[in-house]
Amino acid sequence: MIPLVVILFYSPYPWSNPAAATVFIAAAVTDSLDGYLARRLGQTSALGAFLDPVADKLMVAVALVLLVSEVPPEMRFPKFNPHVLITLTAAVIVGREITISALREWMAEMGARGKVAVSAMGKLKTIFQMTGLSMMLFRSDVWFIPAFELGVFCLVAAAALTLWSMVVYVRAAWPELMRSGER
Repeated sequence: MIPLVVILFYSPYPWSNPAAATVFIAAAVTDSLDGYLARRLGQTSALGAFLDPVADKLMVAVALVLLVSEVPPEMRFPKFNPHVLITLTAAVIVGREITISALREWMAEMGARGKVAVSAMGKLKTIFQMTGLSMMLFRSDVWFIPAFELGVFCLVAAAALTLWSMVVYVRAAWPELMRSGER
């Protein structure tokens, strides 16, 4: 779905941005549904457990790159540069994903991966992130609702939850990390 989102995002048609958002939403919803059903029906696999978060991170990273590359000039954010806000938010989200992925890998090598398992806060962060990215990819107002601007606020909230959840993960892993440093 990633190449389709990219193609639609850069297409010059008035319907292309809403179509890119729709494909992104479809990918997010089917990913959630797939994970839920796999766990519910006991159809999980090691390969799926590896590939699912990688696909999620790629989809989010590509959407962030697209949005950083083209901030609409008509954005209504008084008093600050929206491009800076979106770029910083993207950097926080991508930086956290890299950091937590490395932490999870390290903890798995030490046999303590469960200490950095996905939390309810991580799920809430994902909801804000996917909602915000979807609204920003849509790029147009929906009736009188400024979708892009609301999407930015959702993405900033996701970035705040991202930092908070990273602190929670690092604190949970800290005793194990200190023990490994003593060896």
